[in-house]
Amino acid sequence: MLQHSAHIDTFSRDNLPEMNTWPDFLLDGFDYPEHLNAAVELTDRMVEKGFGDHTALIGNGRRRTYKELSDWTNRLAHALVEDLKLKPGNRVLIRSANNPAMVACWLAATKAGAVVVNTMPMLRAGELTKYVNKAEITHALCDTRLMDEMTACAKDSKHLKTVVGFDGTSNHDAELDRLALEKPVQFEAVATSRDDVALIGFTSGSTGEPKGTMHFHRDLLIIADAYAREVLDVGPQDVFVGSPPLAFTFGLGGLAIFPLRFGAAATLLEAATPPNMIDIIEKYRATVCFTAPTAYRAMLRAMDEGADLTSLRAAVSAGETLPAPVYEEWKAKTGKPMLDGIGSTELLHIFITNRFEDHRPACTGRPVSGYEAKVVGPDGNEVPAGDVGRLAVRGPTGCRYLKGERQTEYVQNGWNITGDAFTRDADGYFHFAARNDDIILSSGYNIAGPEVEAALLSHEAVAECAVIGVADEDRGAIVEAHVVLGADHEASDLMIKVLQDHVKATIAPFKYPRSIVFADALPKTESGKIQRFRLRTAS
Repeated sequence: MLQHSAHIDTFSRDNLPEMNTWPDFLLDGFDYPEHLNAAVELTDRMVEKGFGDHTALIGNGRRRTYKELSDWTNRLAHALVEDLKLKPGNRVLIRSANNPAMVACWLAATKAGAVVVNTMPMLRAGELTKYVNKAEITHALCDTRLMDEMTACAKDSKHLKTVVGFDGTSNHDAELDRLALEKPVQFEAVATSRDDVALIGFTSGSTGEPKGTMHFHRDLLIIADAYAREVLDVGPQDVFVGSPPLAFTFGLGGLAIFPLRFGAAATLLEAATPPNMIDIIEKYRATVCFTAPTAYRAMLRAMDEGADLTSLRAAVSAGETLPAPVYEEWKAKTGKPMLDGIGSTELLHIFITNRFEDHRPACTGRPVSGYEAKVVGPDGNEVPAGDVGRLAVRGPTGCRYLKGERQTEYVQNGWNITGDAFTRDADGYFHFAARNDDIILSSGYNIAGPEVEAALLSHEAVAECAVIGVADEDRGAIVEAHVVLGADHEASDLMIKVLQDHVKATIAPFKYPRSIVFADALPKTESGKIQRFRLRTAS
Protein backbone atom coordinates (compact mmCIF):
# COMPACT_ATOMS: atom_id res chain seq x y z
CA MET A 1 0.00 0.00 0.00
CA LEU A 2 1.43 3.37 -1.01
CA GLN A 3 2.00 6.03 1.63
CA HIS A 4 0.31 9.43 1.43
CA SER A 5 2.05 11.51 -1.24
CA ALA A 6 3.52 14.96 -0.61
CA HIS A 7 3.13 15.84 -4.29
CA ILE A 8 0.74 18.65 -5.14
CA ASP A 9 1.19 17.83 -8.82
CA THR A 10 0.01 14.21 -8.79
CA PHE A 11 1.05 13.30 -12.36
CA SER A 12 3.68 10.75 -11.30
CA ARG A 13 1.54 8.95 -8.73
CA ASP A 14 -1.39 9.01 -11.17
CA ASN A 15 0.74 7.48 -13.93
CA LEU A 16 2.29 4.59 -12.04
CA PRO A 17 1.34 1.28 -13.62
CA GLU A 18 -1.49 -0.71 -12.06
CA MET A 19 -0.17 -2.30 -8.86
CA ASN A 20 -1.19 -5.76 -9.98
CA THR A 21 1.38 -5.44 -12.78
CA TRP A 22 4.27 -4.51 -10.46
CA PRO A 23 7.03 -7.02 -9.76
CA ASP A 24 7.28 -8.58 -6.32
CA PHE A 25 9.27 -6.22 -4.09
CA LEU A 26 11.54 -7.86 -1.50
CA LEU A 27 11.98 -5.09 1.07
CA ASP A 28 13.11 -7.02 4.14
CA GLY A 29 16.19 -5.29 5.52
CA PHE A 30 15.48 -2.03 3.72
CA ASP A 31 13.53 -0.10 6.33
CA TYR A 32 13.12 3.66 5.91
CA PRO A 33 10.89 6.18 7.68
CA GLU A 34 7.55 7.03 6.13
CA HIS A 35 8.76 10.52 5.27
CA LEU A 36 12.02 10.37 3.31
CA ASN A 37 13.73 12.86 1.02
CA ALA A 38 16.73 11.19 -0.61
CA ALA A 39 18.51 14.49 -1.33
CA VAL A 40 18.37 15.49 2.33
CA GLU A 41 19.88 12.14 3.29
CA LEU A 42 22.80 12.71 0.88
CA THR A 43 23.58 16.29 1.98
CA ASP A 44 22.13 17.86 5.14
CA ARG A 45 22.03 14.55 6.98
CA MET A 46 25.69 13.91 6.14
CA VAL A 47 26.62 17.28 7.64
CA GLU A 48 24.67 16.37 10.79
CA LYS A 49 26.67 13.13 10.94
CA GLY A 50 29.94 15.07 11.05
CA PHE A 51 31.01 14.99 7.40
CA GLY A 52 30.65 18.74 6.84
CA ASP A 53 34.37 19.32 6.24
CA HIS A 54 34.86 16.20 4.12
CA THR A 55 35.19 16.60 0.36
CA ALA A 56 31.97 15.66 -1.43
CA LEU A 57 32.53 16.72 -5.04
CA ILE A 58 35.63 17.39 -7.13
CA GLY A 59 35.24 18.99 -10.53
CA ASN A 60 36.13 21.93 -12.75
CA GLY A 61 39.26 22.64 -10.77
CA ARG A 62 37.87 22.79 -7.25
CA ARG A 63 36.70 20.73 -4.31
CA ARG A 64 33.41 21.18 -2.47
CA THR A 65 32.78 19.94 1.05
CA TYR A 66 29.54 18.39 2.24
CA LYS A 67 28.69 21.64 4.04
CA GLU A 68 29.26 23.63 0.85
CA LEU A 69 27.15 21.16 -1.13
CA SER A 70 24.37 21.32 1.45
CA ASP A 71 24.36 25.14 1.43
CA TRP A 72 24.52 25.28 -2.39
CA THR A 73 21.63 22.91 -2.90
CA ASN A 74 19.51 24.65 -0.28
CA ARG A 75 20.01 28.02 -1.98
CA LEU A 76 19.10 26.50 -5.33
CA ALA A 77 16.01 24.88 -3.83
CA HIS A 78 14.86 28.26 -2.53
CA ALA A 79 15.27 29.71 -6.03
CA LEU A 80 13.32 26.87 -7.61
CA VAL A 81 10.40 27.26 -5.23
CA GLU A 82 10.30 31.03 -4.72
CA ASP A 83 11.36 32.35 -8.12
CA LEU A 84 10.53 29.55 -10.55
CA LYS A 85 7.33 28.53 -8.72
CA LEU A 86 8.22 24.85 -8.69
CA LYS A 87 5.55 22.71 -7.00
CA PRO A 88 6.10 19.31 -5.37
CA GLY A 89 5.56 16.67 -8.01
CA ASN A 90 6.44 18.88 -11.01
CA ARG A 91 8.81 17.16 -13.41
CA VAL A 92 12.18 18.87 -13.85
CA LEU A 93 14.52 18.05 -16.74
CA ILE A 94 18.23 18.64 -16.15
CA ARG A 95 20.53 18.94 -19.17
CA SER A 96 24.26 18.94 -18.55
CA ALA A 97 27.50 17.06 -18.81
CA ASN A 98 28.92 15.45 -15.67
CA ASN A 99 29.86 18.35 -13.38
CA PRO A 100 29.19 19.43 -9.78
CA ALA A 101 26.51 21.91 -10.88
CA MET A 102 24.44 19.11 -12.42
CA VAL A 103 24.59 17.14 -9.16
CA ALA A 104 23.64 20.26 -7.20
CA CYS A 105 20.64 20.94 -9.46
CA TRP A 106 19.46 17.33 -9.16
CA LEU A 107 19.73 17.41 -5.38
CA ALA A 108 18.06 20.83 -5.12
CA ALA A 109 15.11 19.83 -7.30
CA THR A 110 14.73 16.61 -5.28
CA LYS A 111 14.73 18.58 -2.02
CA ALA A 112 11.98 20.76 -3.46
CA GLY A 113 9.88 17.64 -4.08
CA ALA A 114 10.31 17.55 -7.85
CA VAL A 115 10.51 14.43 -10.00
CA VAL A 116 13.79 14.72 -11.88
CA VAL A 117 14.63 13.61 -15.42
CA ASN A 118 18.39 13.78 -16.02
CA THR A 119 19.47 13.94 -19.68
CA MET A 120 22.69 13.69 -21.64
CA PRO A 121 24.20 16.77 -23.30
CA MET A 122 24.37 15.04 -26.68
CA LEU A 123 20.60 14.71 -27.12
CA ARG A 124 18.98 16.84 -29.81
CA ALA A 125 15.76 18.83 -29.55
CA GLY A 126 13.69 16.03 -31.08
CA GLU A 127 14.93 13.52 -28.53
CA LEU A 128 14.39 15.93 -25.64
CA THR A 129 10.87 16.58 -26.88
CA LYS A 130 10.03 12.88 -26.47
CA TYR A 131 10.99 13.07 -22.80
CA VAL A 132 9.11 16.33 -22.27
CA ASN A 133 5.93 14.99 -23.83
CA LYS A 134 5.96 11.61 -22.13
CA ALA A 135 6.70 12.95 -18.64
CA GLU A 136 4.82 16.24 -19.17
CA ILE A 137 7.91 18.09 -17.95
CA THR A 138 7.20 21.61 -16.68
CA HIS A 139 10.68 22.95 -15.83
CA ALA A 140 14.13 22.53 -17.38
CA LEU A 141 17.48 23.44 -15.84
CA CYS A 142 20.16 23.61 -18.49
CA ASP A 143 23.89 24.29 -18.56
CA THR A 144 24.10 27.59 -20.44
CA ARG A 145 26.61 26.04 -22.86
CA LEU A 146 23.89 23.64 -24.04
CA MET A 147 20.93 25.98 -24.37
CA ASP A 148 20.32 25.85 -28.13
CA GLU A 149 18.71 22.41 -28.31
CA MET A 150 16.84 22.99 -25.05
CA THR A 151 15.39 26.25 -26.32
CA ALA A 152 14.37 24.60 -29.58
CA CYS A 153 12.65 21.84 -27.61
CA ALA A 154 10.73 24.30 -25.45
CA LYS A 155 9.66 26.58 -28.31
CA ASP A 156 6.52 24.69 -29.26
CA SER A 157 5.99 22.63 -26.09
CA LYS A 158 2.62 22.73 -24.39
CA HIS A 159 4.13 21.38 -21.16
CA LEU A 160 7.57 22.96 -20.79
CA LYS A 161 7.14 26.61 -19.87
CA THR A 162 10.16 27.34 -17.67
CA VAL A 163 13.72 26.96 -18.97
CA VAL A 164 16.51 28.38 -16.83
CA GLY A 165 20.26 28.25 -17.34
CA PHE A 166 22.91 27.39 -14.78
CA ASP A 167 26.68 27.72 -15.00
CA GLY A 168 28.28 24.31 -15.31
CA THR A 169 31.79 25.75 -15.08
CA SER A 170 31.57 26.69 -11.37
CA ASN A 171 31.73 30.43 -12.10
CA HIS A 172 28.10 30.80 -10.91
CA ASP A 173 27.37 33.34 -13.60
CA ALA A 174 23.97 32.31 -15.00
CA GLU A 175 20.35 33.07 -14.23
CA LEU A 176 19.73 30.22 -11.78
CA ASP A 177 23.00 30.92 -9.96
CA ARG A 178 22.16 34.61 -9.60
CA LEU A 179 18.69 33.79 -8.27
CA ALA A 180 20.21 31.51 -5.65
CA LEU A 181 23.08 33.78 -4.64
CA GLU A 182 21.35 35.66 -1.82
CA LYS A 183 19.07 32.85 -0.66
CA PRO A 184 19.36 31.32 2.83
CA VAL A 185 21.55 28.26 3.31
CA GLN A 186 18.76 26.55 5.27
CA PHE A 187 15.82 25.05 3.38
CA GLU A 188 12.91 23.04 4.72
CA ALA A 189 12.81 20.22 2.23
CA VAL A 190 9.50 18.80 1.12
CA ALA A 191 8.53 15.90 3.39
CA THR A 192 8.19 13.44 0.55
CA SER A 193 7.03 9.92 1.19
CA ARG A 194 9.51 7.09 0.88
CA ASP A 195 7.39 5.86 -2.04
CA ASP A 196 6.92 9.20 -3.76
CA VAL A 197 8.49 9.17 -7.22
CA ALA A 198 11.84 10.99 -7.14
CA LEU A 199 13.35 10.10 -10.51
CA ILE A 200 12.24 9.10 -13.98
CA GLY A 201 15.02 7.37 -15.87
CA PHE A 202 14.42 6.96 -19.58
CA THR A 203 15.53 3.89 -21.48
CA SER A 204 15.29 3.70 -25.26
CA GLY A 205 14.25 0.05 -25.40
CA SER A 206 14.35 -1.93 -28.61
CA THR A 207 11.94 0.35 -30.46
CA GLY A 208 13.88 3.58 -30.08
CA GLU A 209 10.91 5.14 -28.28
CA PRO A 210 11.94 6.09 -24.74
CA LYS A 211 10.20 4.40 -21.83
CA GLY A 212 10.19 6.14 -18.46
CA THR A 213 11.19 4.06 -15.44
CA MET A 214 9.81 5.46 -12.19
CA HIS A 215 11.90 5.28 -9.02
CA PHE A 216 10.94 6.20 -5.47
CA HIS A 217 12.99 8.11 -2.89
CA ARG A 218 13.63 4.84 -1.08
CA ASP A 219 14.98 3.27 -4.28
CA LEU A 220 17.76 5.86 -4.52
CA LEU A 221 19.01 4.81 -1.09
CA ILE A 222 18.40 1.10 -1.56
CA ILE A 223 20.95 0.79 -4.36
CA ALA A 224 23.57 2.31 -2.08
CA ASP A 225 22.56 0.32 0.99
CA ALA A 226 22.58 -2.88 -1.07
CA TYR A 227 25.27 -2.96 -3.77
CA ALA A 228 27.55 -0.12 -2.63
CA ARG A 229 27.56 -1.18 1.01
CA GLU A 230 27.76 -4.95 0.56
CA VAL A 231 29.90 -5.29 -2.55
CA LEU A 232 32.07 -2.15 -2.59
CA ASP A 233 32.17 -1.52 1.19
CA VAL A 234 32.30 2.23 0.52
CA GLY A 235 33.75 4.46 3.24
CA PRO A 236 34.70 8.13 3.74
CA GLN A 237 38.22 7.44 2.49
CA ASP A 238 37.01 6.54 -0.99
CA VAL A 239 37.34 8.72 -4.09
CA PHE A 240 35.11 7.79 -7.03
CA VAL A 241 35.80 8.34 -10.73
CA GLY A 242 34.09 7.10 -13.86
CA SER A 243 32.79 7.67 -17.36
CA PRO A 244 29.03 6.91 -17.37
CA PRO A 245 26.82 10.00 -17.72
CA LEU A 246 24.87 11.04 -14.65
CA ALA A 247 21.85 10.88 -16.96
CA PHE A 248 22.21 7.09 -16.84
CA THR A 249 21.12 5.48 -13.58
CA PHE A 250 24.41 3.54 -13.65
CA GLY A 251 26.29 6.85 -13.57
CA LEU A 252 23.98 8.55 -11.08
CA GLY A 253 24.47 5.69 -8.66
CA GLY A 254 28.20 5.22 -9.14
CA LEU A 255 29.21 8.88 -9.32
CA ALA A 256 26.74 10.60 -6.99
CA ILE A 257 24.51 8.43 -4.80
CA PHE A 258 27.14 5.88 -3.71
CA PRO A 259 29.86 8.33 -2.63
CA LEU A 260 27.44 10.82 -1.03
CA ARG A 261 25.66 8.09 0.94
CA PHE A 262 28.87 7.13 2.76
CA GLY A 263 30.80 10.40 3.09
CA ALA A 264 33.14 9.67 0.18
CA ALA A 265 34.18 12.01 -2.65
CA ALA A 266 33.11 11.97 -6.30
CA THR A 267 35.31 13.32 -9.09
CA LEU A 268 33.21 14.48 -12.03
CA LEU A 269 34.63 14.73 -15.54
CA GLU A 270 32.78 16.43 -18.39
CA ALA A 271 35.00 14.61 -20.88
CA ALA A 272 35.60 11.25 -19.21
CA THR A 273 38.06 9.85 -21.73
CA PRO A 274 40.48 7.17 -20.52
CA PRO A 275 43.42 9.65 -20.52
CA ASN A 276 41.40 12.12 -18.44
CA MET A 277 40.37 9.40 -16.01
CA ILE A 278 43.97 8.25 -15.68
CA ASP A 279 45.02 11.81 -14.82
CA ILE A 280 42.30 12.09 -12.18
CA ILE A 281 43.09 8.70 -10.67
CA GLU A 282 46.73 9.68 -10.34
CA LYS A 283 46.06 13.23 -9.09
CA TYR A 284 43.41 12.43 -6.48
CA ARG A 285 44.41 8.83 -5.76
CA ALA A 286 40.97 7.60 -6.74
CA THR A 287 39.94 4.30 -5.21
CA VAL A 288 36.76 3.27 -7.07
CA CYS A 289 36.27 3.42 -10.84
CA PHE A 290 33.06 2.90 -12.83
CA THR A 291 33.43 2.45 -16.58
CA ALA A 292 33.01 0.05 -19.49
CA PRO A 293 35.49 -2.62 -20.65
CA THR A 294 36.53 -0.48 -23.63
CA ALA A 295 37.88 2.19 -21.27
CA TYR A 296 39.64 -0.40 -19.13
CA ARG A 297 41.41 -1.68 -22.25
CA ALA A 298 42.76 1.81 -22.86
CA MET A 299 43.76 2.15 -19.21
CA LEU A 300 45.66 -1.13 -19.40
CA ARG A 301 47.65 0.21 -22.37
CA ALA A 302 48.40 3.37 -20.40
CA MET A 303 49.71 1.30 -17.51
CA ASP A 304 52.29 -0.16 -19.88
CA GLU A 305 53.47 3.40 -20.45
CA GLY A 306 53.95 4.07 -16.75
CA ALA A 307 50.55 5.25 -15.52
CA ASP A 308 50.11 4.71 -11.77
CA LEU A 309 46.68 3.26 -11.01
CA THR A 310 47.69 1.50 -7.81
CA SER A 311 45.28 3.61 -5.71
CA LEU A 312 42.29 1.85 -7.30
CA ARG A 313 40.87 -0.82 -5.03
CA ALA A 314 37.69 -1.38 -7.05
CA ALA A 315 37.27 -1.44 -10.83
CA VAL A 316 33.58 -1.86 -11.63
CA SER A 317 32.68 -2.93 -15.16
CA ALA A 318 29.19 -2.80 -16.63
CA GLY A 319 27.42 -1.64 -19.77
CA GLU A 320 28.73 -4.41 -22.01
CA THR A 321 30.25 -7.88 -21.74
CA LEU A 322 33.57 -7.99 -19.90
CA PRO A 323 35.93 -10.14 -22.02
CA ALA A 324 37.92 -12.67 -20.03
CA PRO A 325 41.28 -11.42 -21.42
CA VAL A 326 40.61 -7.90 -20.05
CA TYR A 327 39.67 -9.34 -16.66
CA GLU A 328 42.81 -11.52 -16.62
CA GLU A 329 45.16 -8.73 -17.71
CA TRP A 330 43.74 -6.30 -15.15
CA LYS A 331 44.17 -8.84 -12.38
CA ALA A 332 47.71 -9.64 -13.51
CA LYS A 333 48.76 -5.97 -13.60
CA THR A 334 47.01 -4.72 -10.47
CA GLY A 335 46.63 -7.81 -8.33
CA LYS A 336 42.96 -6.88 -7.87
CA PRO A 337 39.83 -8.23 -9.52
CA MET A 338 37.64 -6.34 -11.94
CA LEU A 339 34.06 -6.53 -10.67
CA ASP A 340 31.79 -7.34 -13.57
CA GLY A 341 28.09 -6.75 -12.95
CA ILE A 342 24.75 -6.30 -14.64
CA GLY A 343 21.97 -3.84 -13.89
CA SER A 344 19.19 -2.12 -15.76
CA THR A 345 17.44 1.22 -15.82
CA GLU A 346 14.26 -0.57 -14.77
CA LEU A 347 15.89 -1.87 -11.57
CA LEU A 348 18.00 1.29 -11.21
CA HIS A 349 21.43 -0.28 -10.73
CA ILE A 350 23.52 -3.46 -10.47
CA PHE A 351 21.71 -6.54 -9.14
CA ILE A 352 24.12 -9.36 -10.10
CA THR A 353 27.85 -8.98 -9.59
CA ASN A 354 31.20 -10.48 -8.80
CA ARG A 355 32.77 -9.68 -5.44
CA PHE A 356 36.28 -8.98 -4.18
CA GLU A 357 36.48 -12.38 -2.54
CA ASP A 358 34.41 -14.24 -5.12
CA HIS A 359 35.10 -13.55 -8.79
CA ARG A 360 35.65 -15.46 -12.02
CA PRO A 361 36.49 -14.55 -15.62
CA ALA A 362 33.62 -14.49 -18.14
CA CYS A 363 31.17 -14.61 -15.24
CA THR A 364 28.68 -11.98 -14.02
CA GLY A 365 28.56 -13.45 -10.52
CA ARG A 366 25.73 -13.88 -8.04
CA PRO A 367 22.80 -11.67 -6.99
CA VAL A 368 23.36 -8.70 -4.70
CA SER A 369 21.89 -9.25 -1.23
CA GLY A 370 18.15 -8.62 -1.32
CA TYR A 371 17.82 -9.78 -4.93
CA GLU A 372 16.90 -13.14 -6.40
CA ALA A 373 17.59 -14.28 -9.97
CA LYS A 374 16.83 -17.25 -12.16
CA VAL A 375 17.00 -18.25 -15.83
CA VAL A 376 13.64 -19.12 -17.36
CA GLY A 377 12.35 -20.56 -20.59
CA PRO A 378 9.52 -19.29 -22.81
CA ASP A 379 6.97 -20.83 -20.42
CA GLY A 380 8.36 -18.90 -17.45
CA ASN A 381 9.71 -22.01 -15.74
CA GLU A 382 13.31 -22.19 -14.60
CA VAL A 383 15.59 -24.03 -17.03
CA PRO A 384 18.26 -26.55 -15.99
CA ALA A 385 21.74 -25.36 -15.07
CA GLY A 386 23.80 -24.63 -18.16
CA ASP A 387 20.81 -23.99 -20.45
CA VAL A 388 20.38 -20.56 -22.03
CA GLY A 389 17.22 -18.70 -21.11
CA ARG A 390 15.82 -15.33 -20.15
CA LEU A 391 17.16 -13.64 -17.03
CA ALA A 392 14.46 -13.04 -14.38
CA VAL A 393 15.17 -10.87 -11.33
CA ARG A 394 13.29 -9.55 -8.32
CA GLY A 395 14.37 -7.64 -5.25
CA PRO A 396 13.92 -4.33 -3.41
CA THR A 397 13.87 -2.34 -6.68
CA GLY A 398 11.95 -3.16 -9.83
CA CYS A 399 10.22 -2.00 -12.97
CA ARG A 400 7.45 0.58 -12.90
CA TYR A 401 7.04 2.07 -16.36
CA LEU A 402 5.54 5.53 -16.70
CA LYS A 403 1.88 5.13 -17.73
CA GLY A 404 2.34 1.37 -17.61
CA GLU A 405 3.81 1.34 -21.11
CA ARG A 406 4.79 -2.27 -21.95
CA GLN A 407 4.76 -3.06 -18.21
CA THR A 408 3.50 -6.60 -18.67
CA GLU A 409 6.24 -7.35 -21.17
CA TYR A 410 8.96 -6.55 -18.64
CA VAL A 411 7.20 -7.88 -15.52
CA GLN A 412 5.86 -11.44 -15.64
CA ASN A 413 4.64 -13.49 -12.69
CA GLY A 414 6.20 -11.03 -10.26
CA TRP A 415 9.65 -11.15 -11.89
CA ASN A 416 11.51 -8.54 -13.93
CA ILE A 417 12.42 -10.06 -17.31
CA THR A 418 15.46 -7.99 -18.22
CA GLY A 419 15.82 -8.72 -21.93
CA ASP A 420 19.12 -10.56 -21.42
CA ALA A 421 19.88 -14.19 -22.18
CA PHE A 422 21.92 -15.93 -19.47
CA THR A 423 23.00 -19.30 -18.19
CA ARG A 424 23.26 -20.28 -14.54
CA ASP A 425 25.89 -22.86 -13.65
CA ALA A 426 25.59 -25.65 -11.08
CA ASP A 427 27.26 -23.47 -8.44
CA GLY A 428 24.71 -20.67 -8.82
CA TYR A 429 26.84 -18.25 -10.85
CA PHE A 430 25.31 -16.36 -13.77
CA HIS A 431 26.93 -16.03 -17.20
CA PHE A 432 25.84 -13.58 -19.89
CA ALA A 433 24.94 -15.06 -23.30
CA ALA A 434 23.35 -12.31 -25.43
CA ARG A 435 20.75 -9.57 -25.61
CA ASN A 436 17.20 -10.54 -26.44
CA ASP A 437 16.34 -7.41 -28.41
CA ASP A 438 17.83 -5.10 -31.01
CA ILE A 439 19.77 -2.92 -28.61
CA ILE A 440 23.37 -2.44 -29.68
CA LEU A 441 25.80 -2.17 -26.75
CA SER A 442 28.68 0.00 -27.94
CA SER A 443 31.32 1.37 -25.55
CA GLY A 444 28.83 1.15 -22.70
CA TYR A 445 26.04 2.98 -24.56
CA ASN A 446 22.68 1.41 -25.37
CA ILE A 447 21.80 2.29 -28.97
CA ALA A 448 18.43 1.34 -30.43
CA GLY A 449 18.76 0.23 -34.05
CA PRO A 450 15.30 1.47 -35.10
CA GLU A 451 16.13 4.99 -33.94
CA VAL A 452 19.25 5.08 -36.13
CA GLU A 453 17.20 3.71 -39.03
CA ALA A 454 14.68 6.52 -38.60
CA ALA A 455 17.48 9.10 -38.70
CA LEU A 456 18.92 7.60 -41.89
CA LEU A 457 15.54 7.38 -43.56
CA SER A 458 15.04 11.10 -43.01
CA HIS A 459 17.81 11.75 -45.56
CA GLU A 460 16.63 12.11 -49.13
CA ALA A 461 19.26 9.71 -50.49
CA VAL A 462 18.09 6.73 -48.41
CA ALA A 463 15.35 4.54 -49.82
CA GLU A 464 15.59 1.71 -47.29
CA CYS A 465 17.90 0.74 -44.46
CA ALA A 466 18.43 -1.73 -41.65
CA VAL A 467 20.73 -1.29 -38.68
CA ILE A 468 22.48 -4.08 -36.79
CA GLY A 469 25.30 -4.39 -34.30
CA VAL A 470 28.54 -6.05 -35.35
CA ALA A 471 31.34 -7.19 -33.09
CA ASP A 472 34.23 -4.80 -32.56
CA GLU A 473 37.37 -5.47 -30.55
CA ASP A 474 37.61 -2.00 -29.00
CA ARG A 475 33.94 -1.06 -28.56
CA GLY A 476 32.32 -4.42 -28.01
CA ALA A 477 30.02 -3.68 -30.93
CA ILE A 478 29.50 -0.91 -33.47
CA VAL A 479 26.45 0.28 -35.34
CA GLU A 480 26.39 -0.97 -38.92
CA ALA A 481 23.81 0.34 -41.38
CA HIS A 482 22.79 -1.53 -44.52
CA VAL A 483 21.50 1.10 -46.91
CA VAL A 484 19.60 1.01 -50.19
CA LEU A 485 20.03 4.34 -51.98
CA GLY A 486 17.44 6.11 -54.08
CA ALA A 487 17.69 5.95 -57.86
CA ASP A 488 19.41 9.31 -58.22
CA HIS A 489 22.18 8.65 -55.68
CA GLU A 490 25.40 6.70 -55.93
CA ALA A 491 27.35 4.76 -53.35
CA SER A 492 30.70 6.31 -52.49
CA ASP A 493 32.97 7.18 -49.58
CA LEU A 494 31.56 10.70 -49.75
CA MET A 495 28.01 9.36 -49.41
CA ILE A 496 29.07 7.38 -46.34
CA LYS A 497 30.35 10.56 -44.71
CA VAL A 498 27.24 12.51 -45.72
CA LEU A 499 24.97 9.94 -44.12
CA GLN A 500 27.09 9.65 -41.00
CA ASP A 501 27.10 13.43 -40.55
CA HIS A 502 23.34 13.50 -41.10
CA VAL A 503 22.76 10.99 -38.31
CA LYS A 504 25.06 12.93 -35.97
CA ALA A 505 23.05 16.08 -36.63
CA THR A 506 19.69 14.34 -36.18
CA ILE A 507 20.19 12.28 -33.02
CA ALA A 508 22.92 12.01 -30.39
CA PRO A 509 26.26 11.73 -32.27
CA PHE A 510 27.42 8.57 -30.46
CA LYS A 511 24.61 6.66 -32.19
CA TYR A 512 25.90 7.18 -35.72
CA PRO A 513 26.73 4.12 -37.89
CA ARG A 514 30.48 3.60 -37.92
CA SER A 515 30.02 1.15 -40.76
CA ILE A 516 27.74 1.68 -43.75
CA VAL A 517 27.20 -1.09 -46.28
CA PHE A 518 25.39 -0.23 -49.51
CA ALA A 519 23.07 -2.84 -50.97
CA ASP A 520 20.76 -3.20 -53.96
CA ALA A 521 18.06 -4.70 -51.73
CA LEU A 522 17.47 -5.85 -48.15
CA PRO A 523 16.43 -9.41 -47.23
CA LYS A 524 12.73 -9.52 -46.36
CA THR A 525 9.96 -11.92 -45.45
CA GLU A 526 7.02 -12.51 -47.76
CA SER A 527 5.08 -9.94 -45.78
CA GLY A 528 7.79 -7.34 -46.36
CA LYS A 529 9.50 -7.37 -42.96
CA ILE A 530 13.28 -6.89 -43.04
CA GLN A 531 15.18 -9.98 -41.91
CA ARG A 532 17.92 -8.44 -39.81
CA PHE A 533 19.11 -11.83 -38.62
CA ARG A 534 20.28 -12.53 -42.18
CA LEU A 535 22.33 -9.35 -42.16
CA ARG A 536 23.86 -10.36 -38.84
CA THR A 537 24.72 -13.78 -40.19
CA ALA A 538 26.41 -12.26 -43.23
CA SER A 539 28.44 -9.69 -41.22
